[in-house]
Parts: sequence; structure tokens; C-alpha cells
Amino acid sequence: MNKNIRFLLWPLLLGAVTTVNAQKNAQASLWLTKADRSVLFEKQKDALIFKPASGSNFTININDKQTYQPIDGFGFALTGGSAMHIIRMSANSRAALLKELFATSDNNIGVSYIRLSIGASDLNEKVFSYDDMPAGQTDPTLKHFDLGPDKQDVIPVMKQILAINPAIKILGSPWSPPAWMKTNNDTRGGRLKPEYYSVYAKYLVKYIQGMKAQGIPIDAITIQNEPLHPGNNPSLLLVAPDEGAFIKNNLGPAFKAAGIRTKIIIYDHNADRPDYPISILNDPAARKYIDGSGFHLYGGDIEALTDVHNAHPDKNLYFTEQMVVERENSATINIVSPVKRLIIGATRNWSRNVLEWNLAADPDYKPYTDRGGCPSCQGAVTIDKDAVKRNIAYYSIAHASKFVRPGSVRIASNNSGNLPNVAFKTPDGKKVLIVANTSDASQDFNIQYLGKVIAATLDKGSVGTYIW
Repeated sequence: MNKNIRFLLWPLLLGAVTTVNAQKNAQASLWLTKADRSVLFEKQKDALIFKPASGSNFTININDKQTYQPIDGFGFALTGGSAMHIIRMSANSRAALLKELFATSDNNIGVSYIRLSIGASDLNEKVFSYDDMPAGQTDPTLKHFDLGPDKQDVIPVMKQILAINPAIKILGSPWSPPAWMKTNNDTRGGRLKPEYYSVYAKYLVKYIQGMKAQGIPIDAITIQNEPLHPGNNPSLLLVAPDEGAFIKNNLGPAFKAAGIRTKIIIYDHNADRPDYPISILNDPAARKYIDGSGFHLYGGDIEALTDVHNAHPDKNLYFTEQMVVERENSATINIVSPVKRLIIGATRNWSRNVLEWNLAADPDYKPYTDRGGCPSCQGAVTIDKDAVKRNIAYYSIAHASKFVRPGSVRIASNNSGNLPNVAFKTPDGKKVLIVANTSDASQDFNIQYLGKVIAATLDKGSVGTYIW
């Protein structure tokens, strides 16, 4: 061979040998949760080695050349009640908990997305808006607007979270406008008076501006939490035609005039009414202001998200709330349920995120509002002074949040009835596969990537996150 040609080929040959050796020695790590609680989101000591394909077990094929939606993150709602419990912890205990939740190093779980209530939710000690007025009085100029109670807990806790993860995504959702803007002059139910549409748009602008002044960037807002459920306290009935009119005539123009780039997300309710967001997006005058649609799963099927995607593939989808509860002091943990329905189900149906409800409560599930608060909403963590107990929502989110970092993209993997799964490619090129064994028996299976396989086993009711 010519000396010069050999010199030119040598780097290519060396690179080929390096690639072959890397693939030959490729291995994956496994983080595991078992239904019997013997293992709760723990990294397993033995690495899993990719080997030439063999055997006849079911094989999950990973194809990172086929990509779907990007991922913004995984996390929880930081309700006013959650923030109240966290801010009352001692400084050292609070710092340790927030590091565990929001950092990615060591055994921390790397929560990357937070939902805040705009004003009170039904998991606050009491109901409030940012512009409450005495009965019979109004404030159409919003002279009395003030972030008020959030300055005592939500804002200082968010500042500590942002110090740990400055890039965390934050979604704001209102449960109700100020009562004086509503047809029933009450925090519960009623509708937004048409004459206050423009005032309420300015109210939401002032919220975003006020939080920005506190150093808290609001990435997106929904228009109304559960707009078809006026039974919470606080709450509002906001039907699709009204939400669409508010966006196209008031909120969208108000954001544009104020130079606000915060995303507008519509609906924010159950998967049984995909017609709600589709009908709004069908209106060009409204859709130009809208980033996407948000969903819960207290009703309907998660596949409805794909129906909305197919109707408007240029608009994003978000999974904004689901309460995940386990029986207190249970000997088992039904980890496969939320992982299958939410972590796998929502992302396989185009959602860019998964948020569970809610971050923290005390042992009695307090606080919650009267006349329609939630007395059974368990936190991802239970806080009793400085003591912290981790619950099913914590572990289900951890299986995704620690490894599927913002900027990841969902990639192709073949699904199975007994082994539902979802795969991602991270910004640094790692592959992440989340698998749930929903059967009543241990399952042996293969994970195949680039022609080689890992032989894997999951006990019944177990969830594994595989990273390579």
C-alpha cells in the first residue's frame, strides 16, 4: 500500500476499531423499584452488558434514528400548601430536601418542571387572589394587585429551587380570578364576566411581570385549571368558546403588547374532552397565540392526546396534573400504575412533560380549602416538621426526571402488553429506557440496540430505568 494512502487511512481504521471496541464493551446501568418495597429507586450494582443477539425472549428494539417530541421535564405542582410545609422546615432540613428533589448528582432525583397556582389552589390554607376586594367593591385598574401570600412561602421556596436548578421550567395555572370579576361574586364556580375579560388579561400579565421581578421566570401558563369542573374551591367554569374568545381578543393581544413570551397552554383538564382544545385550535385568530394543550387523566384515555396531536400536529402537548396516591403503610407499592399511565402513557402520546399532583402534604393531607378542597391529596413527600417520607409519586417521577433531562427526545421502541415502555435520547447522547412489568409474574426480555442485546429481568410489579 502506498505510504501516503496508509497514513491517510490510519485515523479512519483507528476510529473503526475504537467504535467496534466501544460497542463490544457497551454496558447499561439499571435503577430499580420493586413492588415489595425491597428496592425503592436504587441503582443496581451489576452493570448489564450488551452481547450478540441470542435467545427467544421478547425483545424491546431501540431505534434512535426515529424521533418524536422533545422533552421539557418531569415534576410536580408546588402548591401553596407544599411551599408552606417546606418553608416551615429548619434551614438545614429544607436545603437537604430541595437538593434531593431538584439536583441530579448522587441519589438526587432531578425534578425539572414545576407547576404553580396563580393565586390559591384548593391545596392552600385559605382562598385568595392577588386582588381581593371587600364585598361590593371592584378594582378594574388593578391598583391593589399584590402577590400577597405567595411572598411568604411559594416565592422564597422557588428562589431556593432556582438556586439549585436555574433552568427549571415553571408553569402557572389559575384556579379562579378575583371573585369580583365573576358572575357569582364567589371564589367557587361562576363564570368570568365579559366586561372583565380585558382586566383579567392584565391581571395575568401583572402576575408574570411580578414573578419575573422576583427572579422567577414563568415559562408557560394555562388559562384555567379544570375549566369544566366548577366544584373546587377556588374554581371557575370556562367553556371552550369563552376560553377561545378570551385568548384571541384579550390575553394574546395583552401578552403581545407587553412583550411577554410566556407560552399560552389551553384546556388543562381531563382526556375525555379532546374536542375542547381542538375546537379552540380550529380558530386561526386564537391558535396564533397558543403553544399547545394541557391534560389531566381523571377521566378519558391517555390516547386522546394523540387525537389532539393528529388534529394539530404543529401544537405541543403537556401533561399538567394527576394525583397519585398509595395506601398509608402498605407493604407493597403499585409503582407500575403511574409509570405505565403517566410516564410511559403520556410521553408515548406526544406529551413534552409529566406533572404529578402534588409535591408535599402533611400526614393528614393538609392544608386544603373548605367548601371544595381536596382532603385526600397525598404529597410526593409527606412532611412532618423536619421528617420526610417519600411516597409513590416521588418514585414514579424519579424514574424519569433524574435521567430524561430537558432537551431529551423520545425515540422509537416497540411496546408490549406486559412490558409497556418508552425510550429517550438525552442531550449528551445517552439512551434511557423505562420499562414497567405489569404482569403477575417475573418477565425475562431483551433490550436491543445497534444489533446487540442486554438480557434483562423484571420481577412482577417492578419498574426499571435502563441507561447506556
